[in-house]
Amino acid sequence: MVARRIGIVLVILLVILHYQIWIAPDGLRQWVRLGHMIDVQDEKIDKLKARNDLLDAEVRDLKQGLEAVEERARRELGMVGEGETFYQFVHEPDHDRPTSAPAPSPASP
Repeated sequence: MVARRIGIVLVILLVILHYQIWIAPDGLRQWVRLGHMIDVQDEKIDKLKARNDLLDAEVRDLKQGLEAVEERARRELGMVGEGETFYQFVHEPDHDRPTSAPAPSPASP
């Protein structure tokens, strides 16, 4: 008789545990959803690590030599170094060639 009661209790516990795993909101579905969220966060972390590596390399370049500082000043600020001459070439439009099609002449009646 005792063995039968223990068997019934164990079956009830088994049913409850299966409910918790397969059907309950915080069961297997939640576990799969959290796994997906972890994958998304891992991708974001990888992108941020790559960006940090680029920024770290740029900081090292700026700390180690003046070439990076000069290159950045030329590119971003348009600065010219000492003893250098700045040349700017401007292309003028051709005056011999019309820039648009000539207007049609009005037809006489």
